Amino acid sequence: MVMGLQGILKKVSSMAIGILLVLATTTKAAAQSALDCRESCGDLKVPYPFGMDREGCYLGKKFVITCNQSFHPPKAFLMRGNVEVTNISLDDGELSITNFIGRDCYDETTALRTYRNRPRLNLPLYTVSSTKNKFFAVGCDTNAFVEGYRGTERYATGCISSCDSVETFNESCSGVGCCQTSIPYGIKNVTVVVNSYYNHSGILDFDPCSFAFVVDESKFKFSHTSFKDLQNIEELPMVINWAIGDESGGDYEHCYEAEKSSNFACKNNSKCIDVHDGSGGYRCQCLTGYQGNPYHRDGCQGIKLITYILTYTNIFINVDECENISNPCNPGKCHNLPGNWTCTCPKGYRIINGTACSQSNAIDQSARLLVLYIALGVSLALLVAVSMMCWGVNKIKLRKLKKKFFEQNGGLMLRQRLSNLETAKIFTAEELKRATNNYDENRVIGEGGYGKVYKGILPDGQEVAIKKSKIGDETQTAQFINEMVILLQINHRNVVKLLGCCLETEVPSLVYKFITNGTLFQHIHEKGKAPLLPWKVRVKIASETAGALAYLHSATSTPIIHRDVKTSNILLDENYMAKVSDFGASKLIPIDQNQLTTLVQGTLAYLDPEYFHSSQLTEKSDVYIFGVVLAELLTSKEVVSFNRPEGERNLAMFFVTAIEEDCLLHVLDGDIVDEANVDEVKKVANLAKMCLSVKGEERPTMKEVANELEGLINLDEHPWQKVDLIGEENEYLLGSSSNAYENSSGESGFRSNGTATIGYDSMKSQMLSPYNDAR
Repeated sequence: MVMGLQGILKKVSSMAIGILLVLATTTKAAAQSALDCRESCGDLKVPYPFGMDREGCYLGKKFVITCNQSFHPPKAFLMRGNVEVTNISLDDGELSITNFIGRDCYDETTALRTYRNRPRLNLPLYTVSSTKNKFFAVGCDTNAFVEGYRGTERYATGCISSCDSVETFNESCSGVGCCQTSIPYGIKNVTVVVNSYYNHSGILDFDPCSFAFVVDESKFKFSHTSFKDLQNIEELPMVINWAIGDESGGDYEHCYEAEKSSNFACKNNSKCIDVHDGSGGYRCQCLTGYQGNPYHRDGCQGIKLITYILTYTNIFINVDECENISNPCNPGKCHNLPGNWTCTCPKGYRIINGTACSQSNAIDQSARLLVLYIALGVSLALLVAVSMMCWGVNKIKLRKLKKKFFEQNGGLMLRQRLSNLETAKIFTAEELKRATNNYDENRVIGEGGYGKVYKGILPDGQEVAIKKSKIGDETQTAQFINEMVILLQINHRNVVKLLGCCLETEVPSLVYKFITNGTLFQHIHEKGKAPLLPWKVRVKIASETAGALAYLHSATSTPIIHRDVKTSNILLDENYMAKVSDFGASKLIPIDQNQLTTLVQGTLAYLDPEYFHSSQLTEKSDVYIFGVVLAELLTSKEVVSFNRPEGERNLAMFFVTAIEEDCLLHVLDGDIVDEANVDEVKKVANLAKMCLSVKGEERPTMKEVANELEGLINLDEHPWQKVDLIGEENEYLLGSSSNAYENSSGESGFRSNGTATIGYDSMKSQMLSPYNDAR
């Protein structure tokens, strides 16, 4: 019996080792091929659903790879075009391709332009990766931008690079010799435009060209040799996203629909994952414990842990009883069977149930039952022990990870800078997951360069807006902390209320009170999507916004300059009350100073030209920005539009010129001006002109602006707080209100009109014109 138990323990040890080996290793999937299809083109591996040769070798036309044998080695091109493919990733749903570099070059002797191109890449069935790519502009006299479309919506961003000599810049690509910015999310094409301010005069000996390009940021690093290197390179690598979906450019099919169809792409041992980057409907992924190609006809290959355990348990139960237990057939001969044994009995004995030789009917099966119980008990104990160990390790890892994220997201800095952190609630990651239904894409109410904004509902029923930063964007942390510091010092009814934050996740999140009626930009510019604002409502919104800015400048313990006031950062509640938002770029001005030297930051089309040239930030910078907002309210025109004649592209310049030439009535919005209010409109227009003075000392203070607008309202026969919203015009205002955040992308005000935002060291850029093509 002792020998039998020793054999049992050996089997148990073997099973334990086998289970640990399964936890540490995975099986390797065998390569599959179908229909004699080629699996490579030159150095490129071409896995299904991509393929060459003929139908059946690829899933659809968007997955066709053309292998050009005229190159040595052969080169692969996407579909039947000229976009070269250098890598295909099934796991990430990405393609590595090459794209042309934009150039603007000048003759070193005459300073005349010798070459300029405008590369354009059109990808109707794919999207440009906003996480892997970045836009770079290289040169010492360079302004460049990249634009693209997501559906019918146009998005554009850009940056400015300047320097006087090679010695003035380092290798950080921070605005001196090189600048960079993120790519808008979900765009299907890119057009690169690069320009020069002064034809590279004075720097032609070392920098005759400006360059701009979208590139896989892991494949490009700016250095002192980049000027020369880029002259000899035509293309650089970039990353695009792909997925399974409609190839006609229409609506994409998602998992819940695709799983019902006969041409569902996910094969054996794989699962379907919805894709929300605009490149398709879904992708496939091997289940845990499996690996291989989930799109291939044979699916993913591998061994699951439970199968391995059952296999070892079966081996364990099917021990050789004749060897490990004293001969149960004694005095007969024992013959082992799977999970049992049988006997051959000598004369004088008979077989009892085929498992013993006995002269009686009594059979003791205790040894066999003992083996079975021990096997099951040890297996169960082993599984429980492994599960408890994994649970404990994961709990420790999670605690350390939350602490790491808290510090990474500026928690320690916030504690140092704020003594009243308790005035805002610190939300847990689990609370925000529940509030947003695990960050359901249907809860997204806005997105932009900073990340996404979700609508959430707290357990008490309160509606909130949750701003979640982009993964991997370290520049957002400083703005996140700045916005927290600023908003916790503000208590004003016309400033959006910050409720709290979450710091224990990979990216920080801010939680605001939800504002229901959208942005001022929507109501002015997106006609048909939001109700038209009549004149009296516009004056009220302007007055409330001016009052909030005056409060920031003069009523807080430390004066605050907003720096990025614009119509997309002015939210409207259900009563059309203005709520100023997005304080990520705001600055605190020490009481003993009236100006501050700082990096130029803000939205380019709104920037104060004096601040742009000198980097000297004052309260009058906000006054200029507010003047642009007044011009928008008066004209209903966007601040920058390349669809208008060249002299009218920049609204601020155009508006001031119209007043000076006595043509004001020609640029005002005819839907809001009539004989009854024309005098009042002219007063506001003149106030806007004063705000838009090029010299800051000639502008009024924000408090004077607020008093002037409040005076106009008080002249009205019916104060706003007593207006009876019953008339025909008011019924139109209170009609079916559109979703405040649908089909937009924005800054922290949860909306944006796509206007380019800049942030760079301007100390070398005093001579740049703020109105040069409004870029």
